Amino acid sequence: MTQQQADLLFWLLARASGITSFLALFIAILTGIALRTTVLGWLGTNRALKALHQFTTALWIPLGLVHLGALVVDKTARVGVADLVIPFGIDYGTGDARTAIGLGTLAFDIFIVVTITSWLRTRMEQRLWSWIHRTSYIAFGLTFVHAFLAGTDFRSPAISALSWSLAFVALVLALSRIVWGRLPA
Repeated sequence: MTQQQADLLFWLLARASGITSFLALFIAILTGIALRTTVLGWLGTNRALKALHQFTTALWIPLGLVHLGALVVDKTARVGVADLVIPFGIDYGTGDARTAIGLGTLAFDIFIVVTITSWLRTRMEQRLWSWIHRTSYIAFGLTFVHAFLAGTDFRSPAISALSWSLAFVALVLALSRIVWGRLPA
């Protein structure tokens, strides 16, 4: 396998894992909102929603790590290990590419904090944990903007339509949850 073929393989792996990680995060956001919003009660029992929420919350981690690892190994992307955790430090591409990658890094950092604090939930004050957990809405939005600015897949009508639709649904439900709290059925 030539270096060019390897880079293409890693680029495709980065794209596929990025898309599936986005989908896992969307399902985690949706089920998280559904657990606290009776409007989405038709999705399933709280036990089923909680299990799906926990599964997809954990699923984004390996998918996200594959996404990041593939970008580090891909010589074309020129993403360094430090770029994975330090936002806006990458020395690659135009200002838009730097911004896009920085937003992805920032989203990753927020999701890591949310995930770790979720594991430590029983040792934290509930109100603090809730506020930290709510930053996942911001991280999801940053992930969408990252994908929109950096992702070549938005040129595909199917990927674009799916991504915009999921982002819109997440935005409407998140704003509803924030503004009105626990919604009645």
